[in-house]
Amino acid sequence: MTDCLFCEIIAGTRPAHRVLDAPDAVAFLDVRPLFKGHTLVVPRVHRETLVDLPEAEVGPLFAHARRLAAAMETALDAAGSFVAENNRISQSVPHLHVHVVPRNPKDGLRGFFWPRHKYESEDEAAEYAARLRAALES
Repeated sequence: MTDCLFCEIIAGTRPAHRVLDAPDAVAFLDVRPLFKGHTLVVPRVHRETLVDLPEAEVGPLFAHARRLAAAMETALDAAGSFVAENNRISQSVPHLHVHVVPRNPKDGLRGFFWPRHKYESEDEAAEYAARLRAALES
């Protein structure tokens, strides 16, 4: 699809801190993370919403999200994770994406008040992506 930010990241024409490069999906750090390590898992083929994703592709996409949730506990010492997906409403980029967010007790995430936490630098973001990649590979 033309003019899709995530399709550009998948194609490699827009930079992103990649965490996962699989034949069917790509995962990269969110540029406006709820917490450092907040990652988006997207199908390689442009699909706008979960409803548009063929049924046979739902399981594999969420298997990547599941692996990433486990990797966050290992790589980032997170106590758990938050996994979410929006369809149209609150979907800032119209390309299906699953949010996988590291969580800890008393981290400040309450209800639908979601403060964002920026990375100090591109180097810090790259380091978080590398830690998650390493945990996924082990």
